[in-house]
Order: sequence, then structure tokens, then C-alpha cells
Amino acid sequence: MARTILVTGGGTGIGRAVAHHFAAAGDSVVVTGRRPGPLKETADRAGIRAVTCDHTDPAALTALLDALPERVDVLVNNAGGNADFQTDGADDLAAYAHDFRANLDANLLTAALTVRALDARLADGGAVVHIGSIAADTGSGSYGAAKAALASWNSGLAAALGPRGITANVVAPGYIAETEFFHGQLAEERRRTLIDATPMGRPGVPEDIAGTVAFLASPAARHLTGQVLHVNGGAHRTR
Repeated sequence: MARTILVTGGGTGIGRAVAHHFAAAGDSVVVTGRRPGPLKETADRAGIRAVTCDHTDPAALTALLDALPERVDVLVNNAGGNADFQTDGADDLAAYAHDFRANLDANLLTAALTVRALDARLADGGAVVHIGSIAADTGSGSYGAAKAALASWNSGLAAALGPRGITANVVAPGYIAETEFFHGQLAEERRRTLIDATPMGRPGVPEDIAGTVAFLASPAARHLTGQVLHVNGGAHRTR
């Protein structure tokens, strides 16, 4: 039976790859995001439904419920990104506070609000998957702090959802090419450094993350919850 999948931030990059992966498997997929253009492109290519939504806005999330089915089997919290690339470079304290909060809002609050809004609709036996980052463990300013907080918050979420048979996990990518993450600001020298840090000798691609997300939402992962799965080509290794 086809499942209902909601992918936030599904218009480009990792979110788009995740949405297309589930759609190709025969699932019913809804993608959300703030930009109608990329959402429409994602939807048109794979028969996916697109709904514009800013997941930092409680009112927008409340309105989103009217566009969703009564049951959501898999929630993929992909909305986010490094807001540091969108700052104006101001270094006064007020600007620092604003920019720090921007990363917390984009990468932590979006997930927390979305789970809270959909709580009654998350299907028993389903899955919640958040997209984290290698930055949570290697350090990267407020972005890394936000992704670390996401992983910590997910630990409690897994405990809360477990009695309903719902798993909650984080997929933490390393450097993934073919995304808008760096907003065109990744220098070739830095790109080469990121690749050289991986024993695999290549950047990740969005499909690498999509496959891991699909596994976490599959019957094979029903006893795997409260975890962070690192998908970074070995750039950050764990025990």
C-alpha cells in the first residue's frame, strides 16, 4: 500500500532527491518550501504534490494541515540550511544575535514546529527523519550548534514517539555536491579540501542521502531510533 510522505524543503537538492526517491517507489509525496518555482519543478518531474509553506511560521504550518491528508506515514524534515551565507557581514552584537537565531530557526525550530503540528497525523509505525549535518560534530558556528541541538532534541523525540512504533532519526551529510547549500560561494580550493578529507575520494550527491532516508523509513529499520547516521564518505568517522 502506498504511503504518504511529507518532505519539507523539498524544492531542491537533498529534499528533491528524497521526494523523487519515494515517488519512484510508488509512495504519495508532498513537498513543501518557501519558493513556489523550485517546488513546482520538483512536483512536475515526478507527479508530486507541492505546497508553499514557511516552516518557521506557526500560522503557515496550521494552514498547511488543510492541504495534507489525515495520515502522514513518513515525515522528512529537510527544511533548513546555513543562514550565515545570507548575512550582510555586520559584526555588531545585535547582528550576531540575529544571525545566530536565524540558524536556530531554520534548522531546529522548523523541525520542532513541524513535528508538533503533525503529531496527531503521524501514523503509528511510521518514521520521522531529520536532515542534520557533519557540522554538528566538527563545529561550524551557529549552523553547527543548531544541527547539534537538532540531534539532541531528536533523542527526546524518539523516546516520546517510540510507544507509537514511530522511529525518529537524523541523517547527517558531509559535503554534498549539486545543492544550493553554499549559495555559489564555495571556492574551488575549499571544495577540493572537503573532497580530500573523504577516504572515498568524492563528494556526496543528494541521492546518497535519499537512499539513507529511505532505509530509515523502511521495514528494515523498525528497531533503529534515536540515532544519527553519518553519510560523509568517511570525512567524520565514529565508533
